[in-house]
Amino acid sequence: MSAIEYEAVTSVATEAVVELYRAGGWWQESAAARAAIPAMVRGSFCFMIAREPGGRVVGMGRAISDGVSDAYIQDVVVLRELRGRGVGRELVRRLTARCVAAGIGWIGLIAEPDTQGFYEPLGFAPLVGFQPMLLGRRA
Repeated sequence: MSAIEYEAVTSVATEAVVELYRAGGWWQESAAARAAIPAMVRGSFCFMIAREPGGRVVGMGRAISDGVSDAYIQDVVVLRELRGRGVGRELVRRLTARCVAAGIGWIGLIAEPDTQGFYEPLGFAPLVGFQPMLLGRRA
């Protein structure tokens, strides 16, 4: 396999992002969701993509922050056929490094069930005593 290239971007093809969200099982098709992608990419503190040398986007992740305090890593996903090859790990490593370089000392994320083993070697640990919450959702 050829080397994967990583790049922080302010724009990326909407269809590439949709394909990655589908791979993560997170996509619900709508015109509004597609229309939001360019602003979401631009508005992220850092939107990082992983690309094959031929140009196909095979992974993404983003950091959301004001650039001064607190950052959240989210939407880390890699196409299924490239999982287990370190692409996701490198995306998280680069996003975290970008935040640290900006002086951001608090970097969090909400991990999906059974993914602690992925994030812990990258320096993340459970936030004991705190409960993630989401407006408008019922269990």
